[in-house]
Amino acid sequence: MTEGARKRVAVLISGRGSNMKALLEAAGRPDYPAQIVLVLSNRPEAQGLETARAAGIEAVAVDHKLFSSREAHEAEVNAALERAQPDIICLAGYMRLLTPAFTARWAGRMINVHPSLLPLFPGLHTHERAIAAGARLHGCTVHFVTEIMDEGPIIGQAVVPVRPGDTPDDLAARLIPVEHRLYVESLALFASGGVSMDGASSHFTPKPSDAKAPALLSVGGQALLLEH
Repeated sequence: MTEGARKRVAVLISGRGSNMKALLEAAGRPDYPAQIVLVLSNRPEAQGLETARAAGIEAVAVDHKLFSSREAHEAEVNAALERAQPDIICLAGYMRLLTPAFTARWAGRMINVHPSLLPLFPGLHTHERAIAAGARLHGCTVHFVTEIMDEGPIIGQAVVPVRPGDTPDDLAARLIPVEHRLYVESLALFASGGVSMDGASSHFTPKPSDAKAPALLSVGGQALLLEH
């Protein structure tokens, strides 16, 4: 795939950027339909910035602490994004609440990965909340970003079992590699034109197959696939 045919992607992070790193590695493949052109963080000390620079990607810090308001900070973030001219923005552990003006500016072009099976457990501490609720399955979601946090149309989800005796750290460690794969596949789908945001829904082209698919069960911490 030629560089001109690949969608330009900016990734916003706040920390070590493990999902960003997974996207960078995927984008290094010549057949991947997206290229990372910018990594931006609201924290200058974010480890992910150095990871991006080591990969030859432009990395920019826009420290939110230097601005008097959320709107002023986002104006500078928008300026950096405009210079990079992304087709798609990926939030990857970007720990900032976004204003309605910012989400409207990038509506239909901005996606996020969240560590729960939305609409379950929006917000923080998802692993603790899944365990406390007695969930037997947990997972992650890639969705379009809208004005209301973690409520945008869903692009894809992935599931892991919750095992007896799991701690939040156990669950996080089990989910992280699945989260990476889901984000890589979801971005590829979006960048290749396979999904778009249509109001409050995701529109898939072509629509997912109606063929029978296996059901995933979790019994006693064991994940089982059942044909039906």
